[in-house]
Amino acid sequence: MSRVSYVNGRYYPHKEVNVHVEDRGYQFADGVYEVILVKNRLLVDEIPHLNRLERSLEALEIAYPMKRQALKMVLEEVIDRNKFKDGIVYIQITRGVARRDHGFPKISKPTVVITARPLKIADKSTENKGAKVITLPDIRWKRCDIKSVSLLPNVLGKQAARTAGAQEAWQYDEEGFITEGTSTNAWILDHNDNLITRYLDQAILSGVTRLTVINLAESEGIKVVEQPFSIDDVKNCKEAFFTSSTSFLTPVTQIDDTVIGDGSPGKFTKKLLLSYMNYINERPQNELNR
Repeated sequence: MSRVSYVNGRYYPHKEVNVHVEDRGYQFADGVYEVILVKNRLLVDEIPHLNRLERSLEALEIAYPMKRQALKMVLEEVIDRNKFKDGIVYIQITRGVARRDHGFPKISKPTVVITARPLKIADKSTENKGAKVITLPDIRWKRCDIKSVSLLPNVLGKQAARTAGAQEAWQYDEEGFITEGTSTNAWILDHNDNLITRYLDQAILSGVTRLTVINLAESEGIKVVEQPFSIDDVKNCKEAFFTSSTSFLTPVTQIDDTVIGDGSPGKFTKKLLLSYMNYINERPQNELNR
């Protein structure tokens, strides 16, 4: 199947997509992005994703390139043209093309790129075995609440994890508290059965899956506490996991050289994973027939 992508008002075969060499996203990482899960050809958590996209654009003073309804129509068209049932769509919006200069150009038109690809929903091997994470100092910029395309520290952290035979790296701040993963939000369950994740601030991204999991946990009577936790807290916790639109809810069974619990995914984590999978699968049938 040939992939199809959208760039600035037109649809192209994916292999033919290009952007200008002086696009500010390419030269300065002057742009933002979103990744939205697609299940049964429907966008999952579309509204909070597009809300976050707008907040990121406003924070960088980049003009919104089109009305929300128009963007939604483009996303649906990209999904249709790529002919997959389950996958992801990637939206990238930059400040656009301008002569290279660090300051904002007086006039520029945002560049919009939307791509899509199939994605296998739920990796049973990770669900059954759990994932290993390593810890690293958080060297990212101070506005991680903006979903910027400036991701080099994240790339280095993810590669360090892979080199160490791990699936993710959890980063920690100057005080030794976990901020988040390189592409995920971090969670632990303490021995009082409190589900803990860091509160929202400029040190972490307001994860859409994070919000969904909070709502699911609270609906099942699980107490959610938004507060900092340390590496030692992780090593001594009952369960741990990370979340994102593409990793869903992934159990963590080892951090650095320490095994968490008995080394297998815990019952709370598995319960929440099942709830999340039910959540993304239970889409209204009348929406499936577009």
